[in-house]
Amino acid sequence: MGRRPMKPRRVAVIGFGAIAGELVETLRSPHEPEYEVLVWLRPGSPSRERVPAGVAVAESATELSAFAPDLVVEAAGHGAVREQVSEALALGLPVLVSSIGALHDQALMSRLVETAKAHGGRLLLASGALGALDYVRAVRSARELELTYESRKPPAAWAKELEALGQDPQAVAAPLTLFEGTAREAAAAYPQNLNVAAALALAGPGFEATRVSVVCDPEARGNTHVVKAQSEFGTMQVAIANRPSPTNPKSSWIVGRSLLAAIDQYFSPVMML
Repeated sequence: MGRRPMKPRRVAVIGFGAIAGELVETLRSPHEPEYEVLVWLRPGSPSRERVPAGVAVAESATELSAFAPDLVVEAAGHGAVREQVSEALALGLPVLVSSIGALHDQALMSRLVETAKAHGGRLLLASGALGALDYVRAVRSARELELTYESRKPPAAWAKELEALGQDPQAVAAPLTLFEGTAREAAAAYPQNLNVAAALALAGPGFEATRVSVVCDPEARGNTHVVKAQSEFGTMQVAIANRPSPTNPKSSWIVGRSLLAAIDQYFSPVMML
């Protein structure tokens, strides 16, 4: 008997910004396994004009359900997590979330978890621009765990924040600490920047027990993440320097590749945990 053709993997992508656009383009590439892709937008979204010909678009949960996706991927920001992710979970679908910072809202997190439980959906969290989450998960129950995260980015990534403080981004000559506090406070204060802090907190001891600092550094050559963990099991220190996205200096270029890797892992017969 001949080999049966592989059934297309049906992926719905929420949003069509820079990251989502890159993801859709890659999933449709002949270098990837065969995917069928749908873009899910809010009604009247201006992003619809940028969606390539040949890519289906949905504007409601009903249209999403008709597409029958194997996986839904959120790449549209915190508003999409509150609305469209919740709707997809209510359809019993697995949803890969990129904007993890939205989950600092305890009420939202609880609602999404309960929706997934009630309808058979599943909330999947992308590691995004950060590594070492496997180690953090392993030590999360340690009695003496100290977990810290530092975000260090160049002034271009913090232009609006600096201007709000009366600082000229072009004139910053030395490292400037913009924030120190808990991961929950960080995710609320910097919703477009600190999805990484939220991912670390969710993998580790929680939002209150994860300490975060945000530094604007004119010498930074990329978006740098430093994670330090110390417990009775040992110590870990990881520094990752990601190149900023060409279209959004607040985001790391690697985020889109991280989502693609998560999608490949989801469909793979071999899963690394």
